[in-house]
Amino acid sequence: MVIKDIVIGHLSVPLKKPFKTAVRSVNNVDDVIVKIVTDTGSVGFGSAASTALVTGDTTESIKGAIENYIKKSIVGMDIENLEAIFIKLDNSIVGNTSAKAAVDIALYDLYGQAYKAPLYKLLGGFRKKLKTDITISVNSPEEMARDSIEAIKLGYKTLKIKVGKDSRLDMDRMRTIRKAVGYEVNLRIDANQGWQPKEAIRTLDELYEEGLRVELVEQPVKAWDLEGLKLVTDNVSIPVMADESVFSPKDAARVMEMRAADLINIKLMKTGGIHNALKVCSLAEVYGMECMLGCMLEGKVSVTAAVHLAAAKSVITKIDLDGPVLCSRDDVLGGASYDNSNIALTEGYGLGIEGINNLK
Repeated sequence: MVIKDIVIGHLSVPLKKPFKTAVRSVNNVDDVIVKIVTDTGSVGFGSAASTALVTGDTTESIKGAIENYIKKSIVGMDIENLEAIFIKLDNSIVGNTSAKAAVDIALYDLYGQAYKAPLYKLLGGFRKKLKTDITISVNSPEEMARDSIEAIKLGYKTLKIKVGKDSRLDMDRMRTIRKAVGYEVNLRIDANQGWQPKEAIRTLDELYEEGLRVELVEQPVKAWDLEGLKLVTDNVSIPVMADESVFSPKDAARVMEMRAADLINIKLMKTGGIHNALKVCSLAEVYGMECMLGCMLEGKVSVTAAVHLAAAKSVITKIDLDGPVLCSRDDVLGGASYDNSNIALTEGYGLGIEGINNLK
């Protein structure tokens, strides 16, 4: 199964409602779609989300990296030589992890097709069904409480609350949400690098002392501030998860060795795809650290790949793969199926994706 061509497209899907965090507000999911065409006629699907404020990647930079660098490096190679392809992929251009992820995902789709198996089985086959949380965007405390109640009515048991703009207002948000949803619902918070270390410690201590039962806090401080991250981790009772601080396996090893966080959030757009995400999983197993499998604001192609990885690895104990349920429509035929919080995989080969509508 030899790679003959890489075709690039674009898919834009409106969100059900604007998605707001401490750093941005978004109305659409815009994915670069990749189709790797082989000499056998098989096609592998991949995609990348442009998240410039996190990865530095834009729609145009993703397309340019694939067309001008990655494509030239791997066309003509055989899918059976997957490790050699990944070496070429990693060395084709510095950075550009989202572009690399899109191609990596399509390669793994073809890998599953070549060996006539769903990808999650080839990666480990630990489970077939998952439950995801759902993200509650930054808004007024009252609106966030209403959104939380709506999510619970749909069957969600875990909510990820976006905070980080104003620690005093964040406290009001959490009090209002907890009062609205009661104590049977699991709450995790994501500050998106929004606090200073001392501010994070003060806020997290207050959350803990008030008994608001926060499961974990995600990336409370700036991505580069590992000393600050460790300071928070060492001085609060709420578990701390590293997200933007960990892109590569080297980043993960550094955080794990320092014990700068209690958990790691793996995202394919940060690692450059599944092959490096697997290395982070292996490191986590060695260091005894649990992981979350998360996503950017992504559509179903790349999230399906993340679901396959999450289903395959026992070290991934927390799931934050809600991108597709935030979208107003589903243009992907096949792939992971969503019933609100419940995610299931099919027995289709590779990613199990049959096609994509409205592709430009």
